[in-house]
Amino acid sequence: MSRIAATFARLGARKALIPFITAGDPHPDRTVELMRALVEGGADILELGVPFSDPMADGPVIQRAAERALAHKVRLLDVLAMVRSFRERDTQTPVVLMGYANPIERLGLAAFARQAHEAGVDGVLVVDYPPEEAAAFSAAMQAEQLDPIFLLAPTSSDARIAQVASLARGYVYYVSLRGVTGAAHLDADAVAEVFPRLRRHIRLPIGVGFGIRDAATARAVARVADAVVIGSALVQLVEDVGPDNAAPALRDFATAIRTALDEEIPA
Repeated sequence: MSRIAATFARLGARKALIPFITAGDPHPDRTVELMRALVEGGADILELGVPFSDPMADGPVIQRAAERALAHKVRLLDVLAMVRSFRERDTQTPVVLMGYANPIERLGLAAFARQAHEAGVDGVLVVDYPPEEAAAFSAAMQAEQLDPIFLLAPTSSDARIAQVASLARGYVYYVSLRGVTGAAHLDADAVAEVFPRLRRHIRLPIGVGFGIRDAATARAVARVADAVVIGSALVQLVEDVGPDNAAPALRDFATAIRTALDEEIPA
C-alpha cells in the first residue's frame, strides 16, 4: 500500500487536508520548514509545486511564487533535494509534486521517476498531461511506486472521467472551478451535484481544490469530498507575511482548516 493510500485508510471518516505551497518560495532555505509547519498544523498530504517559467494553469498568486523561486534558481532537482531533506524527520506524510511536463521530460520520465522515488516523493501531478496522452507517464510513475494523480474539471466528459479512473492512483483532484488557480466564487452545491457522476467511475478518494480559501469553504466542500486541497490562499499568505513569519502563519491556517474539517465528521 502506498503512503497516500495508507493515509486515506488511516483517516477513515475524517477528510484529508492537502495544502499546496511552491517549492523555493519565499526562499529555498524555507521550504522544508514550511512543509513541517503545515504537518504540525494538521496537514495529511503535502502538494509541493515545482516552479516553471510558463505556468499556464496558475493564476497570478502562484505565478508570482514561481517567479520568486526561479529567481533563486530553484529547479526540479532542487525540489527533490528539499523532499529528501523533509524525509530526514518525516517518513509518514505523503508528498506530491505538482507541476508541468517540460522539466520532467528534460530529465526523462524513467530517470525522474527513479530519482523522485529515491528522494521520498509519493505522487506526481502533471497539469499539462491530458489523460489521453498520459499512459506512458502513468506506467513510468507506477514502475517506481509513485502514484500518478490526475485532474478533472466541471467540463470533463464521462469518457475522460473513466480514462482518469483507469490511469490514476492515490487520489483524483477535482478542479471545482473553470479557469486558473486562485479563481473565486466556489459553488459547493455545484460540486455536490457532479460527485455522483464522478463516483460512478472513480473508486479512489477525490480531493477538491480551486476556490477554497477559509474554514467555511473547506467545510462546505468536505461534505462531499474525501479531501480538501488549498493552494492559492496559502501561497498568498506566504507572500503577505514574509519569510520570517511564514511558518507560524501556515501552521495556524492549517490548524483552523483541520478543525473545521473535523467538525464535519458525523457523530
